[in-house]
Amino acid sequence: MGSTNAPTSQEVYYLPLNDAGHPDVPGGYIYLPPPTNPPYLVRFAIEGTSSICREGSLWVNVPRAGKKFNRHAFYEFNLRPDFNQAIYIDVPIHFAGAFAFYTTYTPLPDFKFAEAACPKPSRTETFYFDVSPKLTVNGTVLPIDSLSIFSVISKFMGQYPKDWERHLRGIGQREYNMVHFTPLMQRGSSNSPYSMYDQLTFDPACFPNGETDVAAMIKSMEKDHGLLGLTDVVWNHTANNSKWLEAHPEAGYNIETAPWLEAPLELDNALLQYGTDLAKYGLPAELKSAEDLQRVMDGMKPYCLDLVNIWEYYVVKVSRDAKAAVDAWLSGITSLDGKVDGAKDWHLKQKVDFLRENALTGGNEFAGRFHRTIDPNVAAALLTSVYGHGETARQQNALDGITQWLNTLNVPFYQDYDSDVAVIKQQVQDRVRYLRLDDNGPKLGPINRQHAFIESYFTRLPLNETTKKHNPKALFLVNNGWVWAADAMRDIAGSSSRAYLRRQVIVWGDCVKLRYGKKPEDNPYLWDFMANYTRLMAKYFAGFRIDNCHSTPLHVAEYLLDQARDVRPDLAVFAELFTGDEKMDYVFVKRLGLSALIREAMQAWSTQEVSRLVHMHSGRPIGSLEIDKTSTARTPRPSATATGVNGSVIDVTENVHNIRQSPVHALFMDCTHDNEVPAQKRDARDTLPNAALINMCACATGSVMGYDEIYPKLIDLVSEPRLYQSSFSDHEVKVGAGRGGIGRIKKLLNQIHTFMGRHGFDETFIHHEGEYITVHRMHPKTRRGYFTVAHTAFPGYGEGHGTLSPVRLDGTKAKLVGSWKLEVNTSESAKQTVLEDKEFLRGLPSSLSDLSGVHIETGADETVIKMPSYFPPGSIAIFETWIPSADHSDGLDQYVTTGATQAFANSSLVDLNFILYRSEPEERDASNGNDGVYSIPGHGALVYAGLQGWWSCLRDVVRYNDLGHPICNHLREGTWAMDYIIGRLDRSSKGTEFTSLRKPASWLRSRFDAIRKVPNFLRPRYFALIVQTAYDAAWARGLDLMNDDVQNSQSFVQNLGMVSIQVTGYMHSASLNPFGTVPSMAAGLPHFTSSWARCWGRDIFISLRGLYLATGRHADARNHILAFASVLKHGMIPNLLSDGKLPRYNSRDSIWFFLQAIQDYTKMVPDGLDLLKAKVDRRFLPYDDTYFEFDDPRAYSQQSTIEEVIQEALQRHASGLSFREANAGPNIDSQMKDQGFNIEIHVDWKTGVIFGGNQHNCGTWMDKMGESDKAGSKGVPGTPRDGAPVEITGLLASTLAWISELHDEGQYGFDGVKTHSGERVTFKDWASKLRENFERCYYIPLDASDDGSYDVNSSIVNRRGIYKDLYRSGKEYEDYQLRPNFPIAMTVAPWLFTPERALIALEKADRFLLGPMGMATLDPSDLNYRPYYINSEDSTDFATSKGRNYHQGPEWLWPTGFFLRALLKFNLMRKKSQSESTEAFQQITRRLEGCKIAIRESPWAGLAELTQKNGEFCGDSSPTQSWSAGCLLDLFYDAKELAKE
Repeated sequence: MGSTNAPTSQEVYYLPLNDAGHPDVPGGYIYLPPPTNPPYLVRFAIEGTSSICREGSLWVNVPRAGKKFNRHAFYEFNLRPDFNQAIYIDVPIHFAGAFAFYTTYTPLPDFKFAEAACPKPSRTETFYFDVSPKLTVNGTVLPIDSLSIFSVISKFMGQYPKDWERHLRGIGQREYNMVHFTPLMQRGSSNSPYSMYDQLTFDPACFPNGETDVAAMIKSMEKDHGLLGLTDVVWNHTANNSKWLEAHPEAGYNIETAPWLEAPLELDNALLQYGTDLAKYGLPAELKSAEDLQRVMDGMKPYCLDLVNIWEYYVVKVSRDAKAAVDAWLSGITSLDGKVDGAKDWHLKQKVDFLRENALTGGNEFAGRFHRTIDPNVAAALLTSVYGHGETARQQNALDGITQWLNTLNVPFYQDYDSDVAVIKQQVQDRVRYLRLDDNGPKLGPINRQHAFIESYFTRLPLNETTKKHNPKALFLVNNGWVWAADAMRDIAGSSSRAYLRRQVIVWGDCVKLRYGKKPEDNPYLWDFMANYTRLMAKYFAGFRIDNCHSTPLHVAEYLLDQARDVRPDLAVFAELFTGDEKMDYVFVKRLGLSALIREAMQAWSTQEVSRLVHMHSGRPIGSLEIDKTSTARTPRPSATATGVNGSVIDVTENVHNIRQSPVHALFMDCTHDNEVPAQKRDARDTLPNAALINMCACATGSVMGYDEIYPKLIDLVSEPRLYQSSFSDHEVKVGAGRGGIGRIKKLLNQIHTFMGRHGFDETFIHHEGEYITVHRMHPKTRRGYFTVAHTAFPGYGEGHGTLSPVRLDGTKAKLVGSWKLEVNTSESAKQTVLEDKEFLRGLPSSLSDLSGVHIETGADETVIKMPSYFPPGSIAIFETWIPSADHSDGLDQYVTTGATQAFANSSLVDLNFILYRSEPEERDASNGNDGVYSIPGHGALVYAGLQGWWSCLRDVVRYNDLGHPICNHLREGTWAMDYIIGRLDRSSKGTEFTSLRKPASWLRSRFDAIRKVPNFLRPRYFALIVQTAYDAAWARGLDLMNDDVQNSQSFVQNLGMVSIQVTGYMHSASLNPFGTVPSMAAGLPHFTSSWARCWGRDIFISLRGLYLATGRHADARNHILAFASVLKHGMIPNLLSDGKLPRYNSRDSIWFFLQAIQDYTKMVPDGLDLLKAKVDRRFLPYDDTYFEFDDPRAYSQQSTIEEVIQEALQRHASGLSFREANAGPNIDSQMKDQGFNIEIHVDWKTGVIFGGNQHNCGTWMDKMGESDKAGSKGVPGTPRDGAPVEITGLLASTLAWISELHDEGQYGFDGVKTHSGERVTFKDWASKLRENFERCYYIPLDASDDGSYDVNSSIVNRRGIYKDLYRSGKEYEDYQLRPNFPIAMTVAPWLFTPERALIALEKADRFLLGPMGMATLDPSDLNYRPYYINSEDSTDFATSKGRNYHQGPEWLWPTGFFLRALLKFNLMRKKSQSESTEAFQQITRRLEGCKIAIRESPWAGLAELTQKNGEFCGDSSPTQSWSAGCLLDLFYDAKELAKE
């Protein structure tokens, strides 16, 4: 344990990894905020003996402080296994970017008795988390979601610096904060900004002084105008006339570097030639109709395709390969002879298939004509098998045969060719139609050299002094383009793609596609050149827009972004992605660390679609539920070093952020430079409402030059010669009405958007009604916000259809910021005037006018906004809003989430039982039947009345922000839930049992009172905050009251420990004695909670070690031991306590679990042996079987010490028991037959084994009595288990060994017992008899030849290598059944078992009995196996009716604890090294996964009594059972002790 340091505060983002090493985060996308100072931590949480901890390491490439990021430099964190604790690895985040992590480990081998071969080391896939960049301008931090971005096409900006400065000033005045520049580099021959001639030279036409001008511009932008710079980076292609290509044609895909493009090149050449020769073939060169096009297409096959013979790239050349095969046959050169035996009898398909699978080479890469060949030696082997050894006489036959085979082999290749030709023809026809006939196409006119028949797919480098040095094949470079619905992870010019051959590429003829290869070494010049370009861009620009990101190879984008972030770590990266697949979008976003994806509002075709897009990018719904919490705890804090996970344990106040499910962030553009503008696509008036709606979104937003000015059409960025003109660049921009576009209101919209983004206004509500959309966005804590009404304008809206219904804002105040309408002159003359301007790009005449008549009615509980009757399309109104009831001096969130720790500080364990739990029967009991658990309409009753009931319901509602859940609806409708929670605490705190509840009740009341007046839509949020805060405080208090083993353990152990609080509490109808109310343990909830059904002797003492001793609840353990000791009778404790009033003595095993619990108490509790001297008042007289009522004077008239109670139990069994249950008959058991009430127990002194029971009763835990008259099973036990059950024998041996040792040490006053004949037997002798005879009586050998050494009836053995469940029962075959009881004996008395035999038996139990959570109660191979328990079934099936198969196959959870304890103990015995021991613990961890999931997901926060087969849900099972949890706590206690050894 490390040193304890002073308290500190730390921001932590919690990143749990599951057993497979995968991040356990909703949605899987991990998006974290910008780095902070001091750095926040990413806390990896891994279960201590997870499978990935086996020789495991976590590898993370997050750089350390002061170190540069290297994608391939991973720091190693050793995962040192710890069975009882989770492993926490804290990684400080110093930089933004995309970071990777993975784990390496050696997979866990299957558990087997024989040592299994160790699996090879393995690793998980690589996972990513993204850290947002920290952008600042003039000292102001700009979160990504606060960005208001303005796009300009640089070549239209005019002269630098005069025109540029003017436009940038106008952009800054409109309160944009980032300018997006299309590429600023020197352009190629097409003059497109995206076709760059030289990536390392800024456009001299714009920047005469090159880089110096750019540096000055960026400085001025930031300092004078508050603008950051963002530029496109183009990594996919370069201009087709880039000079550097002539020296480095290997930078592109040419016929030398990509030989599979030879066929597309030949086809390209042929199509170009065909277009030139149209007149020669009598075909029209100018297409004026569809008929003309069809004539040209009909001629394409004979005059083009047939001439170029593309089919030769598909097929095997039959004549060549047939001759080569025959020549090899004649020469006797063959191979693969063994594979062709009997080929003479093969049919044709078999021969062809053989050649395809064994002889065909060339694959699917079209690397030249007839590139596919047949290996002649393999073909010769086939010929030899068919025609015999090569002889000239049979040469023609062989040649004919191989020719037939090869022709048949070619059939699918010809079909492939025919299919591709069909695609080629269709693609060419569609493209020519678009280019020359379609109304929305360019209508290029006649086919000639200037406008060729097709757009060429290739750039042909000029022949000059530079290029003539290269192979001529290197001078044909494929152009870049895009393919509809292409796989983003597949290179369209790669060897596996035929997109260029099939003419599927929409090509950019001015751009050569760049060929990077898989690594820098594949193309050193290109990688270096583009890295220099990228670093130059990062030097000046705060952000990148990756052009055509979806067609950029991921590994290339990663490399180049690493170069950029090396220059500028806080680089914002945006991208356009057209993958068509959200999952694929996530791949790009995660791996590249994209800040946002570009989304376009102008893609929407209706008001409804605009509403959908706005909703998609508007953040969380208003009233969203919080998942973060602040915790103060003593937490193991590992150091973030590569040496392991050791660190100090310090007092720390942590803001622990559970990583939220995050969508891909968006840069939502009202219009981009690629979009048609509103005047084209909608109604020009929609410019204003569209802009207002986009700026209300909780994401980065953007616009383009010309949008605010209302340009009439999309600008052609290639051919447009005019320059920008904007009135906002020439005059001061003030908010309000005016002419010349929407810039004045855009200024206000940008101000509001940036303000909301900077301050975290991330909750939004969108409403769509007809032509109207309203958006309300607010801050999640201050509850201040903005509300916008937008009347959209689409074609046909005219002056509008319908009005907006009055808007009611519950509990909200509103103030009008302003209301405006946009009018635009869209007449043909106005458009013509603007479009005919030869010098400048201008907007349509327009005006912004104030609108009056917006009416705000402010009431006590709501505000009603009524829009005026005249509010035409193109109008907006903006309001400022606030919620008075959310105002609080400390902040409402702060107030409702603080003070709970102090309020619950004095709560006792029993108080917490009431605060957190109480099932329906318990709550009814406490309220004299008046109150039960709370029921939520549409959801049903909660499982608990206490906070666990509420949190179980709320947990996933909060986790997934499920505001539509019935509990949220119920909370919006009223405050009944708050009244219920406070009411039950108030009522109980006034009694004598729960006086400490007053402070928790007071805290809850004050917090609920603080939120009663908040608007109902916020009530679920604040209610959940309060409940979670109270729940966490109560939970933490519960752990504080337990021992360090629980407090400092993993969450699973803590969950198990809390079950002890869950099941222990006050009950009026049940107590540990008849004279007062004492907290008692319920066997399970809710079935075993009250009256006689609560306290079961067997259940309590199976559970006690785990629930009480292992958690440090020693007083509770002592109380229950003393209570049951006081009612000892017949040498037994009762199965049913019934307060001690009506105890029932019908269980033969309860006394042995009781004695084992006493033994455990003495060993686990400090000064535990003092318990032996404790005295109890005896309910019945010692050594006297007389029954009398609890109020009889004899009752409690005598005392015994616990030591005397133990001795009495042993003595009574030694001398034999024979009695009939008191009050025998239907009053105590309506199902049992009369003989079942007779109890007989005796010791066989030859072996020391105790026998008892009969076929009419069931005296062990498998105690189901048949109940069905219909099936004839009434009174017939399902599992009588008479004779000597193996677990009783083991428990007896454990007790005897213990007290024998105590006697030797002088701690126990008796040395033995007397038999029924009066013979004296010492405990040591009795224990020796058991040890000597145990395996002879119980073991079933693996080998039948060994049966003679054991008491085995070979004829009825079903499974070997196991231990019998019973010895000498009434049905002999039941002795030999495999059941999960022998591990109990193994756990408490391991010395009875030969370790090797024990491991074999455990391996079989592991294979045949262990389910996902529980142990099958019967071997599935047994004829009596019935694994589905349905207690309500009343059929004629003797085996299952009325649930008689309760223990005949269903999987019970509590035996799992004993099984895993035994497995761990015996597996460790054979382990020699630390790593081998670790594996033994990991085998246990692997088998706990189902239980961990179950307790985490169960609304009962516990483990069920049982499941059906394979862990299936059982409706008749108790959903949380004491022993299910207790026995697993036993396991963790054992693990801790064994680890010490």
